[in-house]
Amino acid sequence: MHIFITGGTGLIGSALIATLLQQGGYHITVLTRSKEKLDKKWGSRVAYCPSLEQLNSLSGYDVIVNLAGEPIIGKRWSKMQKAKLCNSRWDITRRLTELIKNSDTPPRVFISGSAVGYYGAQSDQPIDEKALPHDEFTHRLCKKWEELALEAQSEKTRVCISRTGIVMAKEGGMLSMLTLPFRLGLGCSLSKGTQYISWIHIQDMVNALIFLMNTPEAQGIFNLTAPGSVTNKRFSKLLSATLYRPCLFRMPAFIVKLVLGESATMLLDGQRVVPQHLLDLHFQFLYERLDGALASVLKGK
Repeated sequence: MHIFITGGTGLIGSALIATLLQQGGYHITVLTRSKEKLDKKWGSRVAYCPSLEQLNSLSGYDVIVNLAGEPIIGKRWSKMQKAKLCNSRWDITRRLTELIKNSDTPPRVFISGSAVGYYGAQSDQPIDEKALPHDEFTHRLCKKWEELALEAQSEKTRVCISRTGIVMAKEGGMLSMLTLPFRLGLGCSLSKGTQYISWIHIQDMVNALIFLMNTPEAQGIFNLTAPGSVTNKRFSKLLSATLYRPCLFRMPAFIVKLVLGESATMLLDGQRVVPQHLLDLHFQFLYERLDGALASVLKGK
């Protein structure tokens, strides 16, 4: 199976490539401007594509996995940063869809990224893939991102959209940012702590992507989150216990907003997301509970 991956040097992409190579039977091509970085990590086991503009079609590829995009956490959402967040996702997805449509033998699967931010701020009620979104920046970003990918849907190509939660991984991603104050003994819950956090262990994330590749009936929208969403207060207590660090106070919402600006919504507004579509297809999670996921990532258990 020949797989073309965008965002292959990022957190999820790197973990996906590692698992695919370990399993064997896959030929992998990665879109990246940094051939040196790719060669240093994978050597000759992974092929390199410097630009989509070099391609006229995606004939010959069985699967496209689109994980590219400017990191959404880490910078304040200025007007310029919002444009980067949108364009880094929309432009590459639009081009991939064009190339798929131009293919005489198009890929049979196109898996394109999205996020639970699609739903925007929600109540504490569980929501599945059919839930109505709250109109805000993250929803508008994800909505257009998904629409561009779904244009590639045809009798020959099935499209799977992965609305991803916070990825629990040892290095990189939002977890690294969240653990830092705890490691410094400054752990706290945020605001009232009642907002839900939807998360997924990195290995479940990778396994779900491979499951979507290899499951012919998999098509449409998928929440890539563990079944066990938790409140911010519960998350903070479990993280504190895992790291053997205190969690003694609550940070008021206005301080979070002062530091992060509009992007504070990622931490202060929650979604209690259920991966119903994956569960309906009988996908098996390795980590359904957050305590086990944190122990695996932070303690290597």
